[in-house]
Amino acid sequence: MSSHTIDELIADDGVRGRYVLVRSDLNVPLDGATVTDDGRVRASLPVISKLAEAGAKVIVMAHLGRPKGQVDAKYSIAPAANRLNELADFEVTTAEDVVGDSARQAAANLAEGNVLVLENVRFDARETSKVDAEREEFAKELAALTGENGAYVNDAFGAVHRKHASVYDIAGLLPSYQGDLVATEVKVLKTLTEAPKRPYVVVLGGSKVSDKLAVIDNLLGKADQLLIGGGMAFTFLKAQGYAIGGSLLEEDQIAVCQEYLQRAEKLGCDIIVPSDVVVASKFGADAEHEVLAADKIEEASFGSNGLGLDIGPKSAELFASYITSANTVFWNGPMGVFEIPAFAEGTRTVAQALADSEAFSVVGGGDSAAAVRALGFSEDDFGHISTGGGASLEYLEGKTLPGVAALEG
Repeated sequence: MSSHTIDELIADDGVRGRYVLVRSDLNVPLDGATVTDDGRVRASLPVISKLAEAGAKVIVMAHLGRPKGQVDAKYSIAPAANRLNELADFEVTTAEDVVGDSARQAAANLAEGNVLVLENVRFDARETSKVDAEREEFAKELAALTGENGAYVNDAFGAVHRKHASVYDIAGLLPSYQGDLVATEVKVLKTLTEAPKRPYVVVLGGSKVSDKLAVIDNLLGKADQLLIGGGMAFTFLKAQGYAIGGSLLEEDQIAVCQEYLQRAEKLGCDIIVPSDVVVASKFGADAEHEVLAADKIEEASFGSNGLGLDIGPKSAELFASYITSANTVFWNGPMGVFEIPAFAEGTRTVAQALADSEAFSVVGGGDSAAAVRALGFSEDDFGHISTGGGASLEYLEGKTLPGVAALEG
């Protein structure tokens, strides 16, 4: 059974004067009370706007960070809601709680075409509870804010891999619909897993191999090349017998990486690891650093315990050549510590190759999405930038996403 869409909700049932509970992804990075990257707010705006323009009374649910079921001011949704208000053409108000007096009163006073953002849903421990009855109780209280004729729209792709009350349980209590953002993400990921146009190149970075094991396992027989950068590359290099100095290493994953290398060869999938590395004397913007071949990491001028903090220029150009010749590219995880200029060039080169490519390109959320924005690229330079790194990875692992499945039930 396929999910109902938001356009069906607006066209078939009509939403003027009707409460619509929307699960959005407003989980943005903050510097105090300042939103430092509003990409997820901007991505959430179209569906909220579509409903508001149709005359709905829109109640937005979202989380921010991991407050562990406790009210914590540093995780307040208010900065994200304020940014939404700045970007919107309609009035956005923010409740001081999730399902308490403030939320109930604000919902009761909500006018057609306006938006109420509830406080961080994770301030209530029942949101993430492992006990079904506790989540269901919380979901009922959320649903009660919509009166007798409410509807639910899930537009938070970044949360659909969680079996949480506002993502999963609520869908069984109200007529439920798939938001445009979720629909687009699922369509894109189906393209990557079911019928990618070849050559199909997957670029994986980030710090830990263990975060990407299931993705590698599932894509070995589907991708033509897996390009491995970031901190996770050093476990692969160690698996090939290289000395890696003080670089990040997951000792318990060496045997797994060796098995992947062997299996990839049998399946005709190339796993490409860096041939050169930017090695630093320490982790910091003021660190001495130099480019060394992958088999010379411990021969740095400043000693044998240097840290690999980026792929080198030869590796970056090789990765770029694979990307340029591909017809489908998925990228998740930076190639180095892109926040520090000296170690950002590998990530910049990969991003530029994607921007220049005519391939169907997908940037897999999380740090990758933050990196392309931080390095000055426009989102329009890429085929698709996912809003959900974890959800994207779990889909590519072949897992069922609870929030998507709930809409299909």
